[in-house]
Amino acid sequence: MDQRLDIVTSHRLSSGGLIDRSTPLTFRFDGTTFSGFQGDTLASALVANGVKLVGRSFKYHRPRGILTAGSEEPNALVELRTGARREANTKATTAELYEGLEAASQNRWPSLRHDVMSVNQLFAPIFVAGFYYKTFMWPAKFWEMVYEPAIRRAAGLGRAAVTPDPDHYDKAWAHCDVVIAGSGPAGLATALAAGRSGARVILCEEDFAPGGRLLSDGGTIDGLPAAEWLSRTLAELSSMPDVRIMTRTTLFGVYDGGTYGAIERVNDHLPVPPEHQVRQRLWRIVAKRCVVAAGAIERPIVFAGNDTPGVMMASAMRTYVARYAATPAKRIALFTNNEDGWRTVETALDAGLQIAAVIDARPDVSPAHRSLASRNGFTVLHGSVSGVDGGKDGVRKIAVSLTGGARAEVEADGLAVSGGWNPAVGLTSYHRGRPKWRDDIAAFVPDGAPPGMVAAGAANGDFGLGACLRAGFEAGAAAARDAGRNGNPGSAAVAGDESFSLTPLWHVAGKGKAFVDQQHDVTASDIELAQREGFESVEHLKRYTTLGMATDQGKTSNVAGLAIMAAVSGKSIPETGTTIYRPPYVPVAIGAFAGHHRDENFHATRLTPSHHWAAEQGAIFVDTGLWKRAQWYPRAGEKDWLESVTREVKAVRSGVGFCDVSTLGKIDVHGPDAGAFLDRVYINTFSNLAVGKARYGLMLREDGLVYDDGTTSRLAEDHYFLTTTTAKAGLVMQHLEFCRQVLFPELDVQLTSVSDQWAQFSIAGPRTRDLLKEIVDPAEDLSNEGFPFMGVREVALRGGIKARLFRISFSGEMAFEISVPARYGEAMARNLMLAGKPFGVTPYGTEALGVMRVEKGHVAGPELSGMTTAADLGLGKMMSTKKDFIGRVMAGREALVAPDRQVVVGIKPIDKARRLRSGAHIIPKGQTPGPDNDQGYVTSVCFSPTLDQWIGLGLVERGRERIGEIVHAHDPLRGEDYDVELCNPVFYDPDGGRQRG
Repeated sequence: MDQRLDIVTSHRLSSGGLIDRSTPLTFRFDGTTFSGFQGDTLASALVANGVKLVGRSFKYHRPRGILTAGSEEPNALVELRTGARREANTKATTAELYEGLEAASQNRWPSLRHDVMSVNQLFAPIFVAGFYYKTFMWPAKFWEMVYEPAIRRAAGLGRAAVTPDPDHYDKAWAHCDVVIAGSGPAGLATALAAGRSGARVILCEEDFAPGGRLLSDGGTIDGLPAAEWLSRTLAELSSMPDVRIMTRTTLFGVYDGGTYGAIERVNDHLPVPPEHQVRQRLWRIVAKRCVVAAGAIERPIVFAGNDTPGVMMASAMRTYVARYAATPAKRIALFTNNEDGWRTVETALDAGLQIAAVIDARPDVSPAHRSLASRNGFTVLHGSVSGVDGGKDGVRKIAVSLTGGARAEVEADGLAVSGGWNPAVGLTSYHRGRPKWRDDIAAFVPDGAPPGMVAAGAANGDFGLGACLRAGFEAGAAAARDAGRNGNPGSAAVAGDESFSLTPLWHVAGKGKAFVDQQHDVTASDIELAQREGFESVEHLKRYTTLGMATDQGKTSNVAGLAIMAAVSGKSIPETGTTIYRPPYVPVAIGAFAGHHRDENFHATRLTPSHHWAAEQGAIFVDTGLWKRAQWYPRAGEKDWLESVTREVKAVRSGVGFCDVSTLGKIDVHGPDAGAFLDRVYINTFSNLAVGKARYGLMLREDGLVYDDGTTSRLAEDHYFLTTTTAKAGLVMQHLEFCRQVLFPELDVQLTSVSDQWAQFSIAGPRTRDLLKEIVDPAEDLSNEGFPFMGVREVALRGGIKARLFRISFSGEMAFEISVPARYGEAMARNLMLAGKPFGVTPYGTEALGVMRVEKGHVAGPELSGMTTAADLGLGKMMSTKKDFIGRVMAGREALVAPDRQVVVGIKPIDKARRLRSGAHIIPKGQTPGPDNDQGYVTSVCFSPTLDQWIGLGLVERGRERIGEIVHAHDPLRGEDYDVELCNPVFYDPDGGRQRG
């Protein structure tokens, strides 16, 4: 414990920074406890504790340290949290520290310091770019047995949680005039100008504190220290009712119609989100204008050993010192090719740190910086870093190639590197935009941004503080005007512009591996190899070497990689070009995209009118599309679902039962041409259907295959009531509207979906009339003569409520379907139970309904598979030859009328004790199972209480010609083989006497 506290003291400055020293925090990394403060990130806390080694590289498992201080970080990826909340590949540089934070390094075994897979470094000559394309070609049979399993085991970096995520995520919409990405000086100036002009403004900042580089680099604005100007600006913006500052929010994507995607990390900075709060929220922001003020990303210089822990971007090093009061090193060397890198020297000296040397690739440096070196006793070397001597514990020595050919060596425990700055062009380059090259800053800048978007400040290549403020203010005022807001924006804040000179330097030749993409272990030699092998196109280079394909999307590596390719191919960088940019700009959790749409909320849930009553009865529910339907009603003492279903079927066959069938699609068809319209969409005729009668109908698709089935009733001369299957309710309505509006616009007919307006119950069994007489007005004649099979009419219920009564049977028993307004659905269920008590009424679910339909040979979803014809289903005679209808011509194609088609038959095992399985293949007896002998399959199965055995329906070649034949059922999935008999698909009451009784 004492040793740990000494480490903290030695790497945390005694004063300064923006951390809250009054709020100390403890956290664990790889099982070791450390200390930090409120306002730290995990990375800054590790730096403050002297931790250099934080991870291992993907391919070679080389030791890696922290390289940056932002979302561009390629190395410091950790597993954050534990258990169900474990999150892989979290950037330590953006993870806010909180009490009890638990983090672990990844991609190592058994430990970070002693990683067995680091042996991969010995095979570096083999593991070059594209090695997997060349290595695993022979022998071919090794691919599935050896190569692929090995590659899959090695793939990935961290471990995902293996239990469901307990947190909740949200999705939300926001509308504004101007959305701004970034709250640095340009972003704040944009918000001030737009807000003062009266615009509705949303300012997105991915950090937990607004300010951007002002938090690390400071400066003077309007004569005030940057911190004071920042505080005043935030106060002014907060006072504007139409300005919203969203911290911990990253604008990650640009989409059509001025829509922008943003991810808000609402409670990622807490161990567990507070009760009833979400962890993250995905925003869809619709804005008239967008200003990208996302700043710029400092780029590395590629040299041997540039991935050694302790080598860090210069801007990141001063961020840790100035913002977090944490010292990445005690004796620092700087390698730079530009003026901005010297700011790190000034920051380090102000913090009392020692500068070992400055290696500047430019031919000369300013007199002010030479004076700074002279006053503080460090050397300025003109040349380049050619190598780094160090290891897991950091940098020890730095090899320098001096201008003129001499060599030097610098002793240091940290190396700050600045190769210039790349404007963050990601957002402006979406919609297949391509940035353009600017020689003066040796970087790509936005060109042709998505409609309504402009870039300002460093994101547009203006690196001076004053320039950022001016550009941001002008962009904000213009955006507000374009949005129709004409208030007075006032004047822009004033600040000086720092000088910026740069001598482009991308790669320094040296002995050892020089890394371009540190997360994917792409080296300079890999890029050179890609060029030699013909992969010069930037898109080919990206895929062949995996440059820029890691979680950081090449934010620190892409431009250097392009520059090296340009050099070896003899082209300029603009001629070499850039790859296509795609969202998201930063990784976004799948949970955030899903929001609440998971588990029970994966999709909308529709409840039947009797749902709550069924729940009271203990019903087991099944998802049927969006509907929750009662599957069966278990009773005390029943050991499984089959016992419950068997009881329900027997009760219906011997007495009476009822089932909620409200989920069937219901469509009202009105108009003088309603009958003619139905004639054209059904294979059979409905224009001659008598009022007060119902008829079964079948629809075809235009290709001649069956689309849907159901009953249609004629309620009046110009009014039909049509039902569809539950699964196709919406699709049939869509199909009919297409027919009405596009195919037959001359017909005077109107369609109305009334599926939710009616609660419908099927009442079935020998005592159905007895039950109905208890709820229907006594004056209603329910006899065979008064209400024949397939009859329909409106009836009065006891109490005066009107209902529709249909003499329709899906069970094979004498049955009626009664339909009442949906608001009376639950009351109807309760009344049926009450009125049916003397008759032993039994509610039954979809399983019993399915059993009875299989016993009766009715086709349903498994047979209406989209691959069957009317003739396949035994319904070919329904196809009218006296009229045209959709699908008629195509149904006559040769293949659809071939005599060897698979048609519906009944199937029952020879062994009555054998369970029949849906999906089993039908093979001729004595033949070897296989594609050549496959003659069909079992579509639907059930245990029939009536026959006391398992039965089923199937589609079998020439099935109707083979009734009585013994064939073989082959079920490779379950490893079952048994003999079955092909039989009549109507197992129960084949003459239909019971349903007409």
